[in-house]
Amino acid sequence: MQTLQVELGNRSYPIHIGQNLLSQAELILPYLKRKQVAIVTNTTVAPLYLEKLAAPLRATGVSVIEIVLPDGEAYKNTETLNLIYDALLKNRCERSTTLIALGGGVIGDMTGYAAATYLRGVPFIQIPTTLLSQVDSSVGGKTGINHPLGKNMIGAFYQPQLVLADIDTLKTLPTRELSAGVAEVIKYGLIRDVKFFDWLEANMTKLMALDTSVTTEAVYHSCFNKAEVVAADEHETGERATLNLGHTFGHAVENAMGYGVWLHGEAVAAGTMMAADLSKRLGWLSAAEVERIATIFKAANLPIEAPDLGVDKYMDLMGLDKKVIDGKIRLVLQQGIGKSVVTSDYDPQALRQTLTMAL
Repeated sequence: MQTLQVELGNRSYPIHIGQNLLSQAELILPYLKRKQVAIVTNTTVAPLYLEKLAAPLRATGVSVIEIVLPDGEAYKNTETLNLIYDALLKNRCERSTTLIALGGGVIGDMTGYAAATYLRGVPFIQIPTTLLSQVDSSVGGKTGINHPLGKNMIGAFYQPQLVLADIDTLKTLPTRELSAGVAEVIKYGLIRDVKFFDWLEANMTKLMALDTSVTTEAVYHSCFNKAEVVAADEHETGERATLNLGHTFGHAVENAMGYGVWLHGEAVAAGTMMAADLSKRLGWLSAAEVERIATIFKAANLPIEAPDLGVDKYMDLMGLDKKVIDGKIRLVLQQGIGKSVVTSDYDPQALRQTLTMAL
């Protein structure tokens, strides 16, 4: 098992990465205020891993409440969130009850938001079971739900007590979900770590085959980058916004196509290619660098072309992005591989040209 720390003063917490972590109750027990937990999961993950996590906890005397939600981005909404509150209230859960998110990004985001708001804040633990959630959404305390008008527009910054990334859970991950997670792994190389990008180019085949050592290294290195950024900018007032490379474009795609039609990582990959195209038009990225980005996404079986929503539709949906300030759409753009910038200082015509190129 490898461990790294998210440094946030008295709210710091560890990320454990390794194999067979779900059954190791001793990793969780020190973070429980009382011997009661509510495990939130979904209909896909529950048959695979719920008992593997719950049984060792029960064996130590922990009372376990099981909350099983429908699976999918389409359910990341107020109605599903209320199912968590309903279960907590029916079981008379107190402020010392710990919520455990067992699943992918949707489960992690909703459980975290429920923890942030139930009784005005209860502790929670992240146990991500998808690559995307292990390398990105489980770390950093972003929680929330979607709204019909915008993705992740309702939420809170609320840090977990602990993150357990069990690599073994990736073995049951559908290939498409694996690719979606790799999009977020690639992101770290693009925004701040060119050596990691080079390593990913050399090891992508092994990563897609879930080679244990390569997968562990990819998860560890991604979490290391995320932890550094979060420690420096917890509430996204500066550097943390670079973690949204491709997301402003990608969220527009997810919203327009219907939540869940495009997986988050797929939309981020296509959105990253749009950001790369705009960066090239601004003279910040070479054609050769754009081709390297396209090649690595293709190696991960990710889309490199976004759907044609029309320029006006893109502009309307991108205007709902959380990074908008004073009505100006701020974008994460590339000034080379391994170097990114958050800016609203770009040629609007160049942006419209990029959006026109969407296919």
